[in-house]
This record gives sequence, structure tokens and C-alpha cells, in this order.
Amino acid sequence: MAKKTEITVEEKLRALYDLQLIDSRIDEIRNVRGELPLEVEDLEDEVAGMNTRLDKLKGDLEVIEDQIKDKKNLIEEAKSLIKKYTSQQDNVRNNREYNSLSKEIEFQELEIQLAEKHIKEFKAQIEQKNQVIDETKERLGEREEHLKHKKDELNEILSETEKEEKSLIKESESYEKKIEERLIKAYKRIRTNVKNGLAVVPVERGASGGSFFTIPPQVQMEIASRKKIITDEHSGRILVDPALAQEEQEKMEALFDKVK
Repeated sequence: MAKKTEITVEEKLRALYDLQLIDSRIDEIRNVRGELPLEVEDLEDEVAGMNTRLDKLKGDLEVIEDQIKDKKNLIEEAKSLIKKYTSQQDNVRNNREYNSLSKEIEFQELEIQLAEKHIKEFKAQIEQKNQVIDETKERLGEREEHLKHKKDELNEILSETEKEEKSLIKESESYEKKIEERLIKAYKRIRTNVKNGLAVVPVERGASGGSFFTIPPQVQMEIASRKKIITDEHSGRILVDPALAQEEQEKMEALFDKVK
């Protein structure tokens, strides 16, 4: 049975740096979108909240209109009773009956006054709620216009980058499978902890990419030999030599052009 070929350190470094270049390109695409998806989500929530508020205000108006109808019906009933009691007063047999009817008439007149007072209050509430409805509708219109603008902006960016991002995510997953799990875990841990998500960087002008800390010449020679995986003692990043980085960057540029 043929023995499985062992992957060399150099091949591991190339695969790791390729993965880094792919993941960095995905980061760039997502940075272009920036906060737009969250802005759109917040605006959608705000618009939904305003529509809910308008529905509630309209529901409140219907309740008040029903209350006004009830009070108007009560007034009509009271007027009808006053007419009835007044007519009955013409046929009373004594003062006690007359006074009793007078009290009923007086009570119904008070009921009418109270109902009219309530109607006046209800109408003031309607006026106030209509004012709030008008203000909310105006603000809702502004928010909906702003939301449309932001959605158009996001859709434009998505249409330009979504296909590329999906393809790159597949490539990233594919490259991960080429690398042993221990290294992938280390790569992801470093990527989470460092600025710009750069876990694998080339040596630039005698220092690790993006750092001002000089790497000793002996260590630089070890990195260039590609015999073992070396990390920067200050940032923990995995280091590759400039020549390897250049070769892989050219290879990845060709891949990026293909997936666009």
C-alpha cells in the first residue's frame, strides 16, 4: 500500500497565506457594505414602529367616535324622556307626582349637559390625535424615503459583490480543508485577535507586515528557508518570506479575477 505523501512546511505556508488572501478579500467586500445592512435594518424597524403607532392611533379614533355616538344616542334618549315627562306633568293628580317628574326632567337635563361635556372632550382628543397622526405620517414619509435610498444603495453594492463573496467563501472553505485542523484553529485565533484580521503576513523591510518591530536577520533566514512555521513574537502572526508572498499574491489575483 502506497504511503500518503506528507505535506511540506512550505506547502502549509503557501496554503495558509492563500487562505489569508481569500479571507482578506472577503473582509474588503464586507467593509464596502460597512454599516449599511444594520442601517437598513434599523430603518425598517423604525418604519414598522411608526406604522404600528399609526394603526393604534386610528384604532383610538374609532373608539372615541363610537363613544361620541353613544353620548349622542344618550342625549336623544334623554330628550325623548324629557318630552315624555313634560307631557305627563299635564296629567298629574297631585304636587308629589309633579315634583317627581320635575326631578326626572332635571336629571335628564343634567345627563344631556354631562354628555355634551364629554362629547366636547372627545372632540378635543380627536383633534389632538389627528395632529399626532399628521406629524407621524410626515415623519414616516421621510423615513420611508430614507429607507428606500439606503436599500437602493445596499442592493447596488450587493449586486456588485454578492456573487464574488459567495464564490470566495467556497474557496475559503476549500483551502481550509487543505490545512491541518491544528493550524486552522491557530490561524482563526490569531485572525480574531489581531488588527485587520491579518494572521499570516510577509516580512516587509525587515519587520513583520504592519509592524515596526524588526525581525533579527537569523530569523529572517529561517523564514526564507520555509522549513518551519515561525510566528512574530510581538503579534503572534504567522510569518512568510516576501518571495513566497509575491508568488501567492499573483496566483490569488488570477483567482479573484475569475470569481468576479
